[in-house]
Amino acid sequence: MNSTVLSLRMDGELCARLHAHAARRGMSVQDYVIRTLVREDFDQRFRSAVEETERFYGCT
Repeated sequence: MNSTVLSLRMDGELCARLHAHAARRGMSVQDYVIRTLVREDFDQRFRSAVEETERFYGCT
């Protein structure tokens, strides 16, 4: 798998919250952030598929 580096600047409070969330799950901050982004992308694609199915079948 090809990988790319993403660098971001955030305040200390947000960074501490990310560390805490990741630690509770036994994950690194990097893994926690990636998992969260992947899940959000999946949720968006799933919602789009449901909406398309509802339009196709005429459901509301």
